[in-house]
Amino acid sequence: MDMGGTMRLGAEAVVLKPGTKAHAAYGEDTIYERHRHRYEVSNLLRPQLEAQGLIVSGTFAHKDLVEIIELPNHPWFVASQFHPEFKSRPTRPAPLFRDFVGAAVAFRASQPAETPASTSTTAAA
Repeated sequence: MDMGGTMRLGAEAVVLKPGTKAHAAYGEDTIYERHRHRYEVSNLLRPQLEAQGLIVSGTFAHKDLVEIIELPNHPWFVASQFHPEFKSRPTRPAPLFRDFVGAAVAFRASQPAETPASTSTTAAA
């Protein structure tokens, strides 16, 4: 089947940038994740994106293509080009999912406690 010559399928090596959320989640310098896509972030635009604060935290080992991005100063903005759900299990969640949930719990705990809205009852006339 002709897939246009650009389709990437299967497990690929992704090199993680130390000091990023992705690296902290996986605890490794290189990971292997499954792909099924044909589009990429243009490396021609990468310098502009990084100049505006985008962090490229993971790259395809063989071609320096963007695999994971992050936004600084955000509790958890991590986006991947691969599919972590393919390897995730209920008792062994993928590191990105596990740390996303952890960040959501930590964020919620950092917020002021909500008080129940005061309710008033009025008698029907």
